[in-house]
Order: sequence, then C-alpha cells, then structure tokens
Amino acid sequence: MLDQKIYFSLFVIRWMVFVLGTGHLSAQTSAINLPHEMQIDDDRFESNRDGRELSLPADDASFTFAVLGDRTGGPAEGVKILAQAVDEINLLEPDLVMTVGDLVQGYNQQVEWLMQMREYRGIMDSLLMPWFPVAGNHDVYWRGPGKPSGEHESNYEQHFAPLWYAFEHKNAWFIVLYSDEGNPETEEKATSKPASQVMSDRQLAWLKETLEKTADADHVFVFLHHPRWLKGRYGDDWGKVHDTLVEAGNVKAVFAGHIHRMRYDGPYDGIEYITLATTGGSQSGLSPKAGGLDHFNMVTVRKQQFAVASLPVGQTMNVREITGDVSDGVRQLNGVVPEFSHRFRIEQDGSADALLRIKLTNPSDQSMRAKVNLSSLDSRWIFSPDRLNRTIKPGAVMEMFFRVFRWNDSLDLSWRNPVCDVQLDYIAENGRHYPIKSSLHDIPFTVDMPTPSIPRVESVIELDGNGDYLRVDADQINLSGGPFTAECWIKVPYLKEDVTLVSNAEKKGGFRLSISKGRPLFEVHLRDGSLVTVKPAGKDAIYAGKWHHLAGVFKSRAASLYLDGRLVGRESVESLAEPSQYPLLIGAEVTAQPVASLFFAGRLDGIKISSDAKYDSDSFTPSRRHLPDRYTELLLNMDDLRVLWLYDESINKAHPQIIGGAMIQAEY
Repeated sequence: MLDQKIYFSLFVIRWMVFVLGTGHLSAQTSAINLPHEMQIDDDRFESNRDGRELSLPADDASFTFAVLGDRTGGPAEGVKILAQAVDEINLLEPDLVMTVGDLVQGYNQQVEWLMQMREYRGIMDSLLMPWFPVAGNHDVYWRGPGKPSGEHESNYEQHFAPLWYAFEHKNAWFIVLYSDEGNPETEEKATSKPASQVMSDRQLAWLKETLEKTADADHVFVFLHHPRWLKGRYGDDWGKVHDTLVEAGNVKAVFAGHIHRMRYDGPYDGIEYITLATTGGSQSGLSPKAGGLDHFNMVTVRKQQFAVASLPVGQTMNVREITGDVSDGVRQLNGVVPEFSHRFRIEQDGSADALLRIKLTNPSDQSMRAKVNLSSLDSRWIFSPDRLNRTIKPGAVMEMFFRVFRWNDSLDLSWRNPVCDVQLDYIAENGRHYPIKSSLHDIPFTVDMPTPSIPRVESVIELDGNGDYLRVDADQINLSGGPFTAECWIKVPYLKEDVTLVSNAEKKGGFRLSISKGRPLFEVHLRDGSLVTVKPAGKDAIYAGKWHHLAGVFKSRAASLYLDGRLVGRESVESLAEPSQYPLLIGAEVTAQPVASLFFAGRLDGIKISSDAKYDSDSFTPSRRHLPDRYTELLLNMDDLRVLWLYDESINKAHPQIIGGAMIQAEY
C-alpha cells in the first residue's frame, strides 16, 4: 500500500450522526470514525489538463443497510408512514433493510393477527431489496380466549421468520435475537417483569455457536426488540449476553426499539448500543431533534468502521420528481398574492359588516390548491366562513367570498388587524402536492374618523426612533409618476447617522425624504431605471432642538430640495418618476417587506404629500399649518389620534395607522 501513496483526509467524513445522551452504561467514550482510506491512482483518473492531484476513494467492498423502527402502538394510519419510509428507502437503495420488531398491532387473536401481518408484508414487499424481520412483543403477545403455548410465536415463524437467526453479507454478519421468550418457569410474557425478560439457555447457546462461526467477519451487527441493557424493568439478564458479545471481539453494534424514542448508549466495551424511535408507531413528538420522531436509520459499512445516521420520514426527496415543470410551476406560484375587491369600512364606533371578495389567479399550467384562512388576534372579529379550500385549474381565476363582522364599541387599544393567510400547493401531473410557503396578508380596510376641531395649542407627533412610525398603504394615495411634493416639519433632539422622514422607496420605484449625517436628502427612482439624488450644494444642515421645514419637489425637468423655504439643491431629470408598490412610511422606511428600519427619533408636524410641484422659486415662506387642496394626497396636521390612526385631512381619508407607541404631544 505504501507505493500507492495512500492519503488520509484531514476531516472525519461520515453521515450526520445523532448522539442522544451518555446512556445508561459506564465506561462511555465518543465513537470517532477514522478518515476514509484514499489513494492516488492514475489508472482510475483521466484528464487532459494539469492541476492538483485528487485522491480517490479506496476500491473496497463498502455497503449500506437501513433499519426501521417500531410500526405499532399508534393509530392504524401509521402504516402510511411505514409506506412512505419504504418509498424513501427505495430511493436510497441500500443493500438490505433490517427491523427492530413490533411489526403488527397484535395483542389479539388469529384472524386479526393474520390480517395485520398481510398488511405489513404487503407494504414491505414493495422494497427493492431484501428485508429481515425481528420479533417484538406486539408480534407475539396473544389476547383473548384460545391462547396457545408460545402465543403468536408459531404464527410469527410461519409468516415472518425464525424467532432468532443470522446471515452474512460482504463479510459482515447480522444476528437477530428474540427478546420475548417469557418467564422460563411460568412461560408468562411481559415487558415490565424482569423474570420474563431473560434469554433462554437454548438461545444463548445458539448465539455463542453462531459467534464462533462469525469469527472472521469484519463486523457483526445484532438486532432485537427490547433494549435490555437499560436494566430497570428488564432486570440484569443482559449482562451475560453483553459478555458473550464482547468475547467475540467483532460485534460492533446492537440495535433495538420498543421505547419509541431514539437513544444512544455506548460505545461500551467496544460495542455501540443504538435504540430507534418509530416508523409509524405511536409517537409523542415531544422533541423531534432529540429523537422523538418517525425515522429510519441508514448505516454505511466499511472494512474498518461503520457510520449511522437518522433520516426523518418525509425528508428524503426524489430528485427525479422535481422536473423543470415542477420547479418552474412552484416558482410561479410563489408570486401569487390575493387580490382584495375593495377596502371595507370600519365605522366610527369600531363596528363592521361587509362582504369581502378575494381573488386568486393560477399562473401555472397545472392545478393549484389554495387554502385561505381569515383570522385576527382580536377575538371581536367574526369571519364567515373563516377558511376555504379550493382547487384552481391552470390559468383560471377563483373568487372567494367572506362576510366580515365586528361588534360596535370595539375601537380601543385592544384592536388587532384582520389578516389573510394563504397556503398554496402546486399539483404536479402525477398528482403529488408541493406546498408553497404560506404568506400572511393584511386585509385592507378604511376607518371612518370624525373631523377634529383645530386645537388651541399646536400638536405634533413624537416618534422614539426605536420602532415607531406611521403607515399608509400604497393604494390609499395616488402618485402616478407625475409631479409631486413631499414636505414636513421636523424637530430632532439629537442627530442620528441616517434616518428616514417620509418614504415609499423600493428597489426600483418610489421616493425618499431623509436625513443623512445631519444633512437633508431627497431621492427619486425614475422610469428609466436611474436614481436621482438631491442634496445640499453648500453646508446647509439640520440642527438639534430646532424646528426645520423640509420639502422635496419633483417635476418633469428637475428634482429640488428645500430647507426652511430655501432651495438648497436641484438636479435635472430626463424621465418620469417610477411609482412604488410599497406602502408610504413616515418616520421609517421599508427595507424588505414588511420589515421597517432607519427609524426617526423626534417630532413631526405638517406632513403633506401633493400630486403637483408646490414650489419652484429659489425661496418661499413655509406655512406652519397646511390647508388641503385638490392636489392633496395626504395631510397630517396632527390634530387628532383615534386609538391607532391619525386623522388625514385630504379627500382620500387615508388615515395612517400608528405602528409602535407614537403619541400626539402639545408643542408650546
């Protein structure tokens, strides 16, 4: 081997191993597999390019096998989980499949047992490789009249396999033991009585004889149902079996089941003890990551070592099923969003009674399944129905109708918005469903607010810079790409690096009026794909503790920035503004819907969005209190806050919703 330049990897290469606790046995050490044998072999490597030499895997007789957990003790539909595990094992194509017992529900009489046996074998016989049963208590315990000696043992041996047996594969031996022989004096079978959990002299003698025959094997793997090494209700009988296995010198692992949770005990005297959970059996699911789940184990065997990994049932995918049509179709559905027919009305007393129409369009060439669920953290909402499931044909549009109701006198601080949860499944040509990640959407509504009186003392809104902002949905104001003006009064107690005042900017559309490093900034995305940025040409800046008026003006030829009524920056433009699909945020900006950032800390007043260019000259006198006109899209003079909404004086009545704890304050 030295002349073949054997190389060893610097890293341990093995399947992801579940190590589940230190176990019950003493003398515990972690099993560490050695690096795989690799070699440089010019006869097995071809290229017409120069480059770094690559080590090849050794040409050895490695192989894999699978191990299934308990099937029984749970609902009858657990056989579906077993069938899915069989399908997934066929994708992996190990050499063989082992079990650890509890194949049928059992605890019954002859006829029912035979029916369950045929069901189990019918599923397992669809494996592409041979499989080997192990007898568990469910497989042999009889309940009811007519109990024969040995209970269901003769049925098991006739229809499954001998109660104990062994076979060889690629110089590895597999030994199956029987752990429900019962009390040798009374023949009582019981899982919780130590006197019934003993190995007979006959089986032990057979085991010793078999281990003598396997002396030249690279590995010996042992399988039984009960993990008797845990002692307790199993008593101390396993000690003599363990000593026999240790004496053989090549027994590498013992696999068991029964307890319906994964557990690793070992290595102990060179033997690893591995307990499986379930493959369709009763499962609490208390902690899947700690081994409380349906799974099967995959074992890779090499001459010097073996590796074992647990694969949860349902997580092994068939690569050949994910065709181009499936991949493209799922991607298309990922862009589907519900279309709401209109904004329903919330009355001044908080009540609502409206018919809501939701439209979904299937853009793919296969059917999709849509599950639509309406809900709210506020229990005073009533939806009828609250959920609908529909199959939508390729290219079709489906309309769903819901009644939305809310009690009166319910406009208070316990208010929570109604939401629509949409779960879509792409249905492939073979009928298989591929779920798309569910999406949550706010159900649009408008709030009717009474016109407030003008306060005697100027009122402003104060934001804390830590999550407070105002939100106006994109459909509530109309900025179509023509001229517009965004203006506001601001007062900051201190200057932050970068904050946003008013923005609906996205990657390719919208505008932003902000402060960067103490200086005002106005940015507009254009339809030609460019971004125009206007900043002061001189040293004009924002000062802490002082009220400032800012205005950004966009029109066909220029974008202009005003500070306290003075033109401080202007950039020429050759394109219209690109509208935004994002909501308009005041005091923050949307960085990735629906997440906001760059929060403003300070006071705001006189926020006005207009669909015309209000200012064009080099200077003007800013109005401390704005009045609405026919171009006004949003006007917030901070005169009234009703629970979570701030009154908008424009004709749109697009009363912004307050996010966070922003409050109206008097400004003396």
